[in-house]
Amino acid sequence: MPRVGNTAIAAVTVTALCSGAWLLHHGADEHAPPQPSAAQARSAVVDPRSAPALPPSPPDRIRIPSIGVDAPLTGLGLTPYGSLDVPPAAKKNLAGWYEAGTTPGETGTAVVAGHVDNADGPAVFYSLGALRKGAVIEVERRDGTVALFSVDAVEVYQASAFPDEKVYGAADRPELRVITCGGPYSRTTGYQGNVVVFAHLTGTR
Repeated sequence: MPRVGNTAIAAVTVTALCSGAWLLHHGADEHAPPQPSAAQARSAVVDPRSAPALPPSPPDRIRIPSIGVDAPLTGLGLTPYGSLDVPPAAKKNLAGWYEAGTTPGETGTAVVAGHVDNADGPAVFYSLGALRKGAVIEVERRDGTVALFSVDAVEVYQASAFPDEKVYGAADRPELRVITCGGPYSRTTGYQGNVVVFAHLTGTR
């Protein structure tokens, strides 16, 4: 797929991630995924630490040790409606990356998305809202390098007010966005928003 800017992604990027089928059958009050607190929101202070950008290389795996994520990555394209496609719901430990955009570790904004749950229970990014600033995200790349990202913020947005430019806009350093559903839950429409993790490259190995 030809590489294009992330602005090609519409605001309805993760609608298909957010049906909440498991909550519908098991009760939202008892099983709702964690949501980020105001303390984890993005601040005006920019973390000065950074690592040199890496050459483009497709990612194969994402690990977030602090919340127990260790998942393979599959390439995602766009649907006919202009939204980001999603991994198959049945594969609950599979995440995806926008393969027409920036690869994780090169200059720009790379995008990873995954389900919060499916009909059988919690999925790959169920605990994403519990992530804290400073946590490490590891992305294993096909060229043998591992890109290490530091979390700058974890925020939740209503779908109707999703900040496209803030999430998908161009960056002058290697940055990463990890997205799943979140916010209030409705039995008729599922989750009403999205949890977004903002991170930037601080090391490699």
